[in-house]
Amino acid sequence: MTVPKSPCVRTCLWFDSEAEDAARFYVSLLPDSRIEGVTHFDADQPPVVVNFTLVGVPYMALNGGPTYKLADAVSIAVQTADQIETDSLWEALLEGGGRESMCGWLVDRFGLSWQVTPEPVLRLISSDDAAAANRARQAMFRMRKLNISAVEEAYLGD
Repeated sequence: MTVPKSPCVRTCLWFDSEAEDAARFYVSLLPDSRIEGVTHFDADQPPVVVNFTLVGVPYMALNGGPTYKLADAVSIAVQTADQIETDSLWEALLEGGGRESMCGWLVDRFGLSWQVTPEPVLRLISSDDAAAANRARQAMFRMRKLNISAVEEAYLGD
């Protein structure tokens, strides 16, 4: 088997018919994101494939019909810088019919799962101080949207 010199690997996200709407929504949320191409088989129909990147990572959205559905076993993980960025992205992803889950997870209106995790939380739950990190993790496990201040308080034992 011959592998191309510059293979492009993309995660394919299967949608019923809203691939373009989903891709345009996703690229509007994150910097360094863009639609790369839209492929139509019939000009009167929604596109079959939309290639896009999120923060430089390539994805493909496929309008494949109702046979398969997105599942929570696949998610896009976004590391945010602070609570303001976390809150902003969280609210945008829930807009229009998304639903919250636990520990920084949510499902957007298109059915795609996301993990929105602030960098300070990641740092605290993986600290070398095992007892403090455990307190931070236990606090995180009780949250839907992650709250940096509450995780910090748990980490410090307050």
